[in-house]
Amino acid sequence: MEIRDIRESEIEAARRLLDAAGWTDRVSNLNEFRELVSRSSRAIVAIENGEVIGFLRALTDGMTNGYISMVVVAENHRRKGVGRALVNVVMGNNRNMTWVLRAGRDGVAAFYEKIGFIRSQVAMERPRAKSSDA
Repeated sequence: MEIRDIRESEIEAARRLLDAAGWTDRVSNLNEFRELVSRSSRAIVAIENGEVIGFLRALTDGMTNGYISMVVVAENHRRKGVGRALVNVVMGNNRNMTWVLRAGRDGVAAFYEKIGFIRSQVAMERPRAKSSDA
């Protein structure tokens, strides 16, 4: 398995992975997803046999703070260390950085806890508007 920055030719494959995992409202439009990826500090993929099997998107200053926004692994490649590898690559070895994320999907919190994340008592958020509120 190879983990590296996403290439333009792989954006649709990453979008399809997210769509299959239920991220439909955020990735349904390819052009908007392409722009989302281009505005990210980091967008990486896991590749096996020429196929995109995982994707991670993050925002970071690279010095003190980072936010992991999207992580997805193809269903038939889950529980094989792909997600862990993506997260480890994007976070690197700088233990002086704080990384945050939202773990709202079922089972996601347990995954992140296994790789060193803890539940925070200090995070706050202003949720995005629902389609009916916009």
